[in-house]
Amino acid sequence: MRNDRRAGTAATRRARRPTLIQIRFRRPMHGYSGRVSDRRRMRSKRAATPAPRLRARPAASAAVPRHAPARAAPAEGRPMDTRHAPESGAPDAPLPAHPPVSHEPENPYRIFDLAKEASVAKLTSGLSPASLRLALSDWLIHLAAAPGKRAELATLAMKHATLLAEYLFEAATGRTPALPAQPSPGDRRFRASAWQFEPYRFWHQSFLLAEQWWRAATRDVPGVSPHHEDVVAFSARQLLDMLAPANYVATNPEVAQRTALTGGANLVQGAWNYLDDIRRLLTKQPPAGAEHFEVGKNLATTPGRVVFRNHLIELLQYGPTTADVYAEPVLIVPAWIMKYYILDLSAHNSLIRYLVGAGHTVFCVSWRNVDASDRDLGLDDYRRLGVMDALDTIGKIVPGAKVHATGYCLGGTLLSIAAAAMANAGDERLASVTLLAAQTDFTEPGELQLFIDDSEIYFLESMMWERGFLGAHQMAGSFQLLMSNDLIWSRVIHDYLLGKRTPMIDLMAWNADSTRMPYRMHSEYLRHLFLDNDLATNRYVIGGQTVSVHNIRAPFFVVGTEHDHIAPWRSVYKIHYLTDSDVTFVLTAGGHNAGIVSEPGHPKRHYRMKVTAADAPNISPDEWLAGATDFEGSWWPAWHAWLARHSGAQRVAPPPLGKPGARALGDAPGTYVFQK
Repeated sequence: MRNDRRAGTAATRRARRPTLIQIRFRRPMHGYSGRVSDRRRMRSKRAATPAPRLRARPAASAAVPRHAPARAAPAEGRPMDTRHAPESGAPDAPLPAHPPVSHEPENPYRIFDLAKEASVAKLTSGLSPASLRLALSDWLIHLAAAPGKRAELATLAMKHATLLAEYLFEAATGRTPALPAQPSPGDRRFRASAWQFEPYRFWHQSFLLAEQWWRAATRDVPGVSPHHEDVVAFSARQLLDMLAPANYVATNPEVAQRTALTGGANLVQGAWNYLDDIRRLLTKQPPAGAEHFEVGKNLATTPGRVVFRNHLIELLQYGPTTADVYAEPVLIVPAWIMKYYILDLSAHNSLIRYLVGAGHTVFCVSWRNVDASDRDLGLDDYRRLGVMDALDTIGKIVPGAKVHATGYCLGGTLLSIAAAAMANAGDERLASVTLLAAQTDFTEPGELQLFIDDSEIYFLESMMWERGFLGAHQMAGSFQLLMSNDLIWSRVIHDYLLGKRTPMIDLMAWNADSTRMPYRMHSEYLRHLFLDNDLATNRYVIGGQTVSVHNIRAPFFVVGTEHDHIAPWRSVYKIHYLTDSDVTFVLTAGGHNAGIVSEPGHPKRHYRMKVTAADAPNISPDEWLAGATDFEGSWWPAWHAWLARHSGAQRVAPPPLGKPGARALGDAPGTYVFQK
């Protein structure tokens, strides 16, 4: 069925083939005019619940259409750069084929635009004022032209006023009034018993009703584009979160009680906490308490060796703890937004240590923390110098063995691209593919899409043009805004108003150890994947050829997490619509990080799991949820059992740590993990 659809649209794809002039201006440079993100959002809504179809394998001769609209093939002839030479004795890695991202724009007048945008970006943490103004204008114009919507909001305001008046009357007459509004299940701001006494009860009820009104005001305004609607609703939510009565001494009963009890000492201590945090921020020191966690001492302590190093990665091989091991090694490709050791935290919750103890030979990529000189490293350089160089090194240490490839977050997306390119080339070195909280289809990428449109990306590119990279604090700030109640305002209350300190744990210490991302790579990632969704639509180009996840024949093990605000599980689930392989999908409790770091014995953990065969009809995420089996505990043992089933029956002696051509260069965790 898929082949019929591909053949039926071949003429359309040929008609959309870009000209050389169009290709030139599709480079991820300033001046790029991508497809309008709002049109992409409208397409995503139509594609959100595809009709069921049989996941039949295409014929052996079927190939991904090479006439699909594509980005330009990489240009040849870039001069040799010895920074990219590997240090393991392997042949020199070829350099990025594309030209560097020039620090000088082609049009000299454009430098004024870029410099201005870069200056503004420093004040807004990379958020585009133009994008916000466009969204607000769209919302206001259409709201002004919608008398029915305005009447609906006026009626709702009158209803809320009536509820509050009735509440005040009952409270004044000594009765216990019914609550006009209830906080959402995840809202912990008003859970303390002190909020049930007046006037605090009235204040938080008034606030919750105001939240309800603004939620209605920013949604379902006729004519507003979906993206602009999301941006306006998000902006209103940020403003309301800031104005919540829990954030102020006079309107927070817990703070008022503690202030009275301590004679104001909590506010003095909170001021010292604030000044200490500012000092640490300005001097680029980790947050308070992080000094108790050190990489190589009580973090990332699983024994191993560095068996390969090039300009971008160190490849770590971990020492065996069992007499024999599975013949197929495991390669882990983590995200490069943060350090790899989220998968090797403390000894009790290290996924890498768990796999080694279960009899697997584990390799893990540790990414270099790039600087301004790496501005022209692209996404394909991460594929070649990261995934492919790692596979080549493993082939020297474990000759002839297929590899269980595992990717986490961005690393999973990169692994999917690499596996698709390997399928194009007939490279069959992968025994399986595991994706942990990783997206391959970006039609519904979650709340991160709030920061992704042409205006936002141009703004980010202007900032990166000046510096050569995206700083760690810019990405961290975006993630904090997505969960401002939990990551910003709860800390303000706890650390500054109550005068306490949030206890530091290993996961929080890792979260503070952030990294930078090079200009070209981040621009390509945002444009090709988030904005244009090239991988899911068979438009992603490697070596002049389009690649497709459909061509991957290895079985998939895919993990989504219930409360993931970075890679929502329904978005991760879309891998079912892109592949012709068996897919074992797991939905686990927790968020983007805590749901993956979910060791056996962790309290309050559960997961759902269901296998979808290659020839089974597609079902929606909600249908999958209704039919999946629920299990208590960690999903790690289920993954280990799945890896064992897809490994050879015969276990073998552990391979050496390094080998001629892949000599050991030092002990794990290596050197790149310490770069700041």
